[in-house]
Amino acid sequence: MATTDEDGRTAQDASPVDTTPRAGSPAAGAAAPAARMPRWLPRAMVLALALVAAFQLGSWAFHQLTGLLINILIAFFLALAIEPAVSWMASRGMRRGFATFLVFLGLAIAVAGFITLLGSMLAGQIIKIVEDFPDYLDSVINWVNHTFHTELKRVDVQEGLLHSDWLRKYAQNSAAGALDVSGQVLGGLFQLLTITLFAFYFAADGPRLRRTLCSVLPPARQAEVLRAWEIAVDKTGGYLYSRGVMALISGIAHYILLEALGVPYAPVLGVWVGLVSQFIPTIGTYLAGALPMLIAFTVNPLYAVWVLVFVVIYQQFENYMLQPKLTSKSVDIHPAVAFGSVIAGTALLGAVGALIAIPAVATLQAFLSAYVKRYDVTDDPRVHGHRRRGTGGPGLPTRTRRLMQRLIWQRPAEEPESEGGSA
Repeated sequence: MATTDEDGRTAQDASPVDTTPRAGSPAAGAAAPAARMPRWLPRAMVLALALVAAFQLGSWAFHQLTGLLINILIAFFLALAIEPAVSWMASRGMRRGFATFLVFLGLAIAVAGFITLLGSMLAGQIIKIVEDFPDYLDSVINWVNHTFHTELKRVDVQEGLLHSDWLRKYAQNSAAGALDVSGQVLGGLFQLLTITLFAFYFAADGPRLRRTLCSVLPPARQAEVLRAWEIAVDKTGGYLYSRGVMALISGIAHYILLEALGVPYAPVLGVWVGLVSQFIPTIGTYLAGALPMLIAFTVNPLYAVWVLVFVVIYQQFENYMLQPKLTSKSVDIHPAVAFGSVIAGTALLGAVGALIAIPAVATLQAFLSAYVKRYDVTDDPRVHGHRRRGTGGPGLPTRTRRLMQRLIWQRPAEEPESEGGSA
């Protein structure tokens, strides 16, 4: 027993310095087994691949459906524009679907009449241009001969035009692109039908659509959605109605001027000025007036000057007299904001963005103004653009005068000291 205790004690004393490897432990110098993959890593990789695939699929679907989404956006704003008329007719006891149909029927008749009138005038003017083209060509040739001392003849010019490579290539390209034009016309008609259908459903089922949206929101959010919807209806409808009235007034005013001056194509030019000047803000009047000035210049250069003067005067009248009265309650945004919104809308959605930019920005501005807290402005002259005297220190003339006086008076005082020092 004593031997056993001694052996055990000896084994215990030797165990701390024992370097013999135990069973199951890796031998010295042997490589450690590879670490096992975490259980969450395969699932994370599968989830990441699924997210990338979903993003790629969503991006592809969005690009494929961009045209449809733009059509739905146009239809939505069109439904907002006719919402006041539909609601007014529905409040008089008429079914909302039938009221929407009547509004669309009136719009279709107005558009068809406008297109027919404009097309007939354009056709008549084109026929007149073709008939009077020899006279125009003779006048141009006479002016060139008289100015540059040349001897051009109408027959030579006509022969050169008929046998020119430019005219031949233009005719070939026109013949080759006839099928493309037909396809574009059919595509435009299908797009118009799509917009009309969606706009009809948006306007006829407006209350049901609002109830569907509100059913998935809490009561507080429902009030905000309904308020935003109401603001959008007021701003969009007010914008289109006010612009339509101003376009009518502008077109009539410019038509009277052009007719009084004897400028040809006065009705067509009046319609052109009315539409372009109102649906392109700020600079629309000047852009629209460029074409009447060009036509008037062909009649008499002095007439172009009269058209320019009238365009400038009418623009001031519209900005300071007409537009504030018509748009003060519907769309009240700064001209710079309107112009910037049109540029941004054009960059994003093209012509569609230019049309819906102003009502969209006006809706956003009216909606945000309800949540922005405002304070009374302090009675400070700087608020009105006046600067207080003495707040910014002496002005530049005063500082210059003081600097010159310091230089003049300091130099004589330093000279005697330098002479005394040298003595």
